[in-house]
Amino acid sequence: MKTIKGPALFLAQYAGDAAPFNDLASICKWAADCGYVGVQMPSWDGRLFDLGRAAESRDYCDEVKGIAGENGVEITELSTHLQGQLVAVHPAYDAAFDGFAAAEVRGDPKARQAWAVDQVRMALTASRNLGVTAHATFSGALAWPYIYPWPQRPAGLVEAAFDELAARWRPILDHAEEMGVNVCYEIHPGEDLHDGVSYEMFLDRVDGHARAMMLYDPSHYVLQALDYLDNIDIYHDRIGMFHVKDAELNPTGRQGVYGGYQSWVNRAGRFRSPGDGQVDFGAVFSKLSQHGFDGWAVVEWECALKHPEDGAREGAAFVRDHIIRVTETAFDDFAAGGADDAANRAMLGLDR
Repeated sequence: MKTIKGPALFLAQYAGDAAPFNDLASICKWAADCGYVGVQMPSWDGRLFDLGRAAESRDYCDEVKGIAGENGVEITELSTHLQGQLVAVHPAYDAAFDGFAAAEVRGDPKARQAWAVDQVRMALTASRNLGVTAHATFSGALAWPYIYPWPQRPAGLVEAAFDELAARWRPILDHAEEMGVNVCYEIHPGEDLHDGVSYEMFLDRVDGHARAMMLYDPSHYVLQALDYLDNIDIYHDRIGMFHVKDAELNPTGRQGVYGGYQSWVNRAGRFRSPGDGQVDFGAVFSKLSQHGFDGWAVVEWECALKHPEDGAREGAAFVRDHIIRVTETAFDDFAAGGADDAANRAMLGLDR
């Protein structure tokens, strides 16, 4: 058993053009004032972080770590959620996802994909330069439009999609191995890796690559009616990162998992701040601790109701109260009588 680190905060939803969210020093100080000791960095946000410099310069990475440390937090991981999404994009989503890419590659799917691959590779190099060993990303999706098909999927369609997805990611995973960094795919609807079965389909195609890990976020499992506690028991050896985000699924006679095209606040399934939804975080923290997860508990604020700054402040306290400092002794050690082989045999009646 190991003790989870935290609390940490994913900065993607907080970075902005107004102070204190518009530069690294200010946002780190704000996070520390909320009660955080770590921050997860969105690698695409130039207001906070220069990914190109970080990939090239350990001195720059030392500067980033120094700024964070001076303001009360440490950098826990980098994220390439937006760039990872662009490693694999079905043409149906070209227009929707084009805005994630640099201006010079928009409208050119092949150039955009090459740019995305380079971005993820740079982020893995930057992770090494920062001294962090886990990286958050999305897998992207080629098969997602066919998740609930009508008409039926033609034979081999999903297999071809996963073969291609694995072919695109395998060189990135090999680079991750060289950098000593785990690629933690957030298992997420909208991605081809959206549950345990789809993750296994991918893992088989990358030959069980040691760096192909999971980012565990129980909120996405609640919204799929998937057993998020059993998921830990099954995949604990592959869970390399943890997002603390809550959700609730309240189906009615009018809508269920798919949400009827409604806004988040009007869906049967919606994200909530930690403690406001249906996730049993006491059980989640217990299982992760039992199985030896010693990464960071990172609050990701995505709530349909609560103000983000309130969610951040409350989330820090919530995580701090749920982290289990694991025991180094058994509760009944005081009653231990001591034994040796002879005594054990005598207790079992084996020498009579």
